[in-house]
Amino acid sequence: MTRLADLAELVRAPAALSVPGDVLSGAAAAGTLDRRTPALAGASVLLYWAGMAANDWADRRLDAVERPERPIPSGRVRPATALGVAAGLTAAGLAVAGAAGGRRATAVAVPLAATIWGYDLLAKNTAAGPAVMAACRGLDVLLGASVGPRRGREALPAGRGPVRALPAGSGLVRALPAALTVAAHTWTVTALSRREVSGADRRLPRATLAGTALVAATALGRPDPVPVALAAGYAGRYGAAQARVLADPSPARVRAAVGAGITGLPALQGALTARAGARLLGLAVAAAAPLGRRLARLISPT
Repeated sequence: MTRLADLAELVRAPAALSVPGDVLSGAAAAGTLDRRTPALAGASVLLYWAGMAANDWADRRLDAVERPERPIPSGRVRPATALGVAAGLTAAGLAVAGAAGGRRATAVAVPLAATIWGYDLLAKNTAAGPAVMAACRGLDVLLGASVGPRRGREALPAGRGPVRALPAGSGLVRALPAALTVAAHTWTVTALSRREVSGADRRLPRATLAGTALVAATALGRPDPVPVALAAGYAGRYGAAQARVLADPSPARVRAAVGAGITGLPALQGALTARAGARLLGLAVAAAAPLGRRLARLISPT
């Protein structure tokens, strides 16, 4: 019988702490934070876990050689079980997104799920892999912006006029810069992850380190101490891990940098959320980063 601990390892359960911040940062950027947002974040987590399970199912033969300790090659989780978990979590994620956000959320969640499965089954080991994974995270941010204000209306700040109607899709447009920022970060992490077993030459960490600096600068927005501090913390920790790869591009250093990129993402999401004006929420999102690092010691996020 499959143990719960083995399923948690299959889906890299602690790494899901890096997921809700996508939806929250998208909703903050779009001005659509409301009672529907937590449910959309939950849907995002379900789809993320589905992708992790599908990833291990697709990689089961390769992992038997390179990572025999993983749940499937070690015999702790049967391949059919992993595939069933992936399919079930996908269906659950789409159902939750539809229930929370209706057609608009479904219109983003379905392409998101398709892109996740497309990465796992087709794109991962191709040159398009990092770009496809970046698209997954970008769509995840847009999921938070997909629902629009209740009844299509938005209240203007106090003293600036009456309630006005918003055109359909305006939230997605406003959240696009945040989505592109998270997508760019994801590209760097995915590009590094492709060298977790073989190690990397120094050109790769140079490119990803430059990308991280650009991502952090993009997250700053207007001068504000909260997003500035969070973006600096993100760049400092993730950048330092990549600098160590630049000095020693061994597989262990690459894996450490990938882990830093995954567990450091909440700090970036927090900066984007705070930049949109939700400072306290941004700090709360960023607080997932240290918790994720602690849990990563128990279950590897990579």
